Amino acid sequence: MHRISTVLFALLLPLGLASAAPSEHASTALHDADADNSAKLTSKQPVSAAEWRAQQRAAFVKAEGIYTQALKQKGLLAQYRTMQQAAAEDRTPAFRSIFSQYVSWYQTYLGDYAAARNTHSLQQVSDTDDNTSPLSTPGLQQKPAVDALLALTKDRQAVFFNEAHTYPHTRILTIEMLARLRVQGFDTFAAETLYENDKDLQKRGYPIIKSGFYTQEPLYAEMVREAIKLGFTVVAYEAEKAEGDAREREQAATLISRVFKKNPQARLVVNAGFAHIQKAGKYLDGESMAQHFKKLSSIDPLCIEQTMMVDHDTTAHDHPFYRAVIEYLHPLKPMIFVDGAGKPWSLRPNAYDVSVFFPPQELRRDRPTWLDIDGLRKPVLVHQNLCQKQVPCLIEARYADEGKDAIPADRLVFDHIDILGEQAVSDLYLRPGNYRLTVSALDERVLANQNLAVSADTAANAQ
Repeated sequence: MHRISTVLFALLLPLGLASAAPSEHASTALHDADADNSAKLTSKQPVSAAEWRAQQRAAFVKAEGIYTQALKQKGLLAQYRTMQQAAAEDRTPAFRSIFSQYVSWYQTYLGDYAAARNTHSLQQVSDTDDNTSPLSTPGLQQKPAVDALLALTKDRQAVFFNEAHTYPHTRILTIEMLARLRVQGFDTFAAETLYENDKDLQKRGYPIIKSGFYTQEPLYAEMVREAIKLGFTVVAYEAEKAEGDAREREQAATLISRVFKKNPQARLVVNAGFAHIQKAGKYLDGESMAQHFKKLSSIDPLCIEQTMMVDHDTTAHDHPFYRAVIEYLHPLKPMIFVDGAGKPWSLRPNAYDVSVFFPPQELRRDRPTWLDIDGLRKPVLVHQNLCQKQVPCLIEARYADEGKDAIPADRLVFDHIDILGEQAVSDLYLRPGNYRLTVSALDERVLANQNLAVSADTAANAQ
């Protein structure tokens, strides 16, 4: 069993709750999704809770087997094709509820973010613990999150951000905040599913395949890369064998031992998935990592919720408060609400300190424009003729000063030739700087190499 799948059956979704299409890594993300208790109703056949759980157990075992076979294929494209074929062959609700995450993770790795969101999109339902809408709460004002959050973090020793693993839009604000948090004095960064055995990560300065699980996705890799560049000490805290409450407690204890026992004055930024950062309430069979962390360290982390106030594959699956805010305010950047005293609004104030609203996704040439990280990166036009009429083909841009084993700054796939013979185009999103562009076929044959310079004020063009 692969390292990310240690949580096993505690992760399975409740009866009648499932995801959209086919799935991917059935471990920590399903663990998070179950705890978040927000998913899409797809099961149409009436089954008992016991039957549904048995179906998901079987689906989980099948998904793990498919994933193991996929890993034997050479390269991401071939692995993804194996996953696609398996997803098309089994459309049963239980299998889809599990396997959609697997497929969606691969789609994020390959830069197909729009498809990833639609493949595994969890409906955000109202809950009895929900606050009143920010639009009906007197005295609240909307503020750009990247600035307003700094007023909340300045006196904290620990700040926890969460994310939706299959929707990397929820990684953008964390990346953008890192430089500002470093200026405030934060010095340590910890990210979920980093592998502790990559001893050279800090010295190397960038993630490679063996660095972690989610780091295979370019934006997650960029988060880690940016932290190292800014001078953060990067810490792995993943519990690779424990399950459920034991996993949460071990991760909290690992953060304390690797950070605060070495330096009691350290200031820590943590990236984690979904409800790992909730501060109150039952979490699966026990408590969350954040709850254990607070008890074990006596440090109260600022917990920033980023997974609930986001757009979904259909507006019907958005939280009602989110949809109302978006239609009324039309925000262009992540935002939060604060009152006159600076106290932030949270959808679930007992569990999280503040909720972030993300603007709806907009696509440009089939890729979301949020990939520019609020202007830090530039769109670089890429032509399909780089593929030399071989599809699918993978376009990867690596920083020129990093090795061939580096996780790219961005990736995209051209997967078909237009029936009219027209060449498709798309955009890579890259910071100003120098890059090596690699074009690969399905069997990982290199079709082309190209140096690329991206300036701060002019768009680049790769042909």
